[in-house]
Amino acid sequence: MAANWGLRSKSVLALLLACVLALIPAVLLGWRAMEDIRQHFGEAYARNFTLLHRERILAPVTRELALARRLADAQLTRRWLQDEDDPERRAQFFAEAAGYQRDFHDHSWFVIANASRHYYFNDALQPQSVQPRYVLDPHDPQDAWFFASVAGAADYNLNVNVDDKLKVTKVWFNILVRDGARVLGLAGTGLDLSGFLDNFMVSREPGVTPMILAADGAIQAHPDRARIAFNSGVDGSGGGSRVFELLSRPDQRETLQAAMRRAEAEPEGVQIVKATLEGKPQLLALSYIAPLRWHLLTAVDLHAAQVLDNRWLWPLLGTLVVLLAALLLGFAYAVDRLLLQPLRSLKHSAKAIAAGHYDTRLPPARGDEIGELSAAFASMAAQVHRHTVELEGRVRERTHALEQANREMAAAHKQIDDSIDYASLIQRAVLPDRQLAASLGEHHFVLWKPRDVVGGDFYVYRERAGGYLLGVVDCAGHGVPGALMTMLAQAAIDHAIGVAGVDDPAAILRETDRTVRGMLREEQVSRGLATNMDAGLVWVDPGGRKLRFAGAKIALFASDGSEVREFKGARRALADKRQGDYANLEVELPPGWTFYLCTDGFLDQAGGEHGFGFGNRRFTELLREHARRPLAEQADLFVASLAAYQGELPQRDDITILSFRFD
Repeated sequence: MAANWGLRSKSVLALLLACVLALIPAVLLGWRAMEDIRQHFGEAYARNFTLLHRERILAPVTRELALARRLADAQLTRRWLQDEDDPERRAQFFAEAAGYQRDFHDHSWFVIANASRHYYFNDALQPQSVQPRYVLDPHDPQDAWFFASVAGAADYNLNVNVDDKLKVTKVWFNILVRDGARVLGLAGTGLDLSGFLDNFMVSREPGVTPMILAADGAIQAHPDRARIAFNSGVDGSGGGSRVFELLSRPDQRETLQAAMRRAEAEPEGVQIVKATLEGKPQLLALSYIAPLRWHLLTAVDLHAAQVLDNRWLWPLLGTLVVLLAALLLGFAYAVDRLLLQPLRSLKHSAKAIAAGHYDTRLPPARGDEIGELSAAFASMAAQVHRHTVELEGRVRERTHALEQANREMAAAHKQIDDSIDYASLIQRAVLPDRQLAASLGEHHFVLWKPRDVVGGDFYVYRERAGGYLLGVVDCAGHGVPGALMTMLAQAAIDHAIGVAGVDDPAAILRETDRTVRGMLREEQVSRGLATNMDAGLVWVDPGGRKLRFAGAKIALFASDGSEVREFKGARRALADKRQGDYANLEVELPPGWTFYLCTDGFLDQAGGEHGFGFGNRRFTELLREHARRPLAEQADLFVASLAAYQGELPQRDDITILSFRFD
């Protein structure tokens, strides 16, 4: 009996030692695999987190920037700042500013007159006032931001500032108000910094620290407000710190600077850098927000962030322990009951197993020879069982990983769709529909159909004493890239109008071309990216019964129902590889004629029996057939005609038609 007990103990001990030796390399390899998986998913998490927050930051700030620029470029703003003491101009401006105040997210605005240095400010928290809040002092350090903004070359800047006089802390949008080369003052609005951080900068994920950086590395927003470099958006000064000061190793500064330069060259991408930030190894994801000249940086601590779901790890370890204990107990039971069976019983059992009866019980062990043979059979059965269990475990792990990935992809897809819908709302908000309806009414119609939710087409309207400026612009690209190009193009055209005036379309096109080329320098734009834009502008002088047209690959069509005339624009687009020659064309404005500006999306739309484009010939016949109808009715007929020709084929490009008639 003692001999039998010693054999069982030695067998169990040998099995336990074999399991331990097998587990050691398995644990090491598993740990290494877990680190690689954590690194892979960490990069994906940081990239998606950065892109999502980039869109969440870009949308509201871009909206506020666009509204602030419209306030600064408004004719009433310039007229009042030219004569600040004129009561009529003051009343008109403050009435106009009240409308902007309702549209601003923070319901606040400010205007500073450069001549008098009067600071006008109104918000929803204090009674409205038409008197200046205070007068800026060039010797007061807290007012230095204004004088730096006026003296700077940029048309606008954004900075984080604590204003002790107004008792507010905001992200300020500072837009220069110009009358030609003369600076009349500064106008803009602000976003409350605490709400800004709560909405965009406070990450509720452990181990994730988002930041906003200026081009020189100055921290514009950070969960820790003590690290924010206030006023750095104006002149590079201010408190707080730069991100390079948070790096634990000096050699990583050049690595991060190189990543920032790559992000500026590829604003749609995300740069991944490994660095030691504040003493901890971090994975840094960097993306550049070009319109705001900001960098969005996300620091992810892979060991603190919930990159992987660890809830399955402990049940798996528990299962392995239970399986190991069960295996040891089963092996001990086999040694005790099977290895000591008589030789005859083992022989019969061996024959049964050889015949394919694998469920045959082995006889109890009665000696060492039988024990060796029984151990061989037991080892075979245990190995088959172990492989089956391991295979089932791997299947469960892969299934869980796929389910988790599907849930993450669905959530990311919804967030992207929401961001695009928000971008569509912003793009529609900046189109001049209300101004066109108020000024031209039934004497115009606009057909605007982006191919996607947002698009690269937009239209322009400016009303000045003595006439109207109308136009359409077709930016390269579709969807979100095309929509972002429209924001850049609108800013360039607004600037060009401010420089060249509204009654010289050719000069506006030339200045817009120069401005866009300056914005999109060749070294910053990949040669594979299209950044050009088609444009057609018309200055209408109703009193003089004439109009002035200039185009860049967009023509002006006119028809009285019997005759159709086409006034071609220049052959080169704006910001093309070669600079175009844009000239004004004077056209009479006879009664009964209807004029049309159309982007190539309508003309190039595939359809018909052979899938050819709609073409100029069909478009001309369409104008001749319907030119005498009311403009609102024409818009419906254009849509119906295009839909009938298009059939089941998808829309190929963004479509915009701007039509007007002056009887």
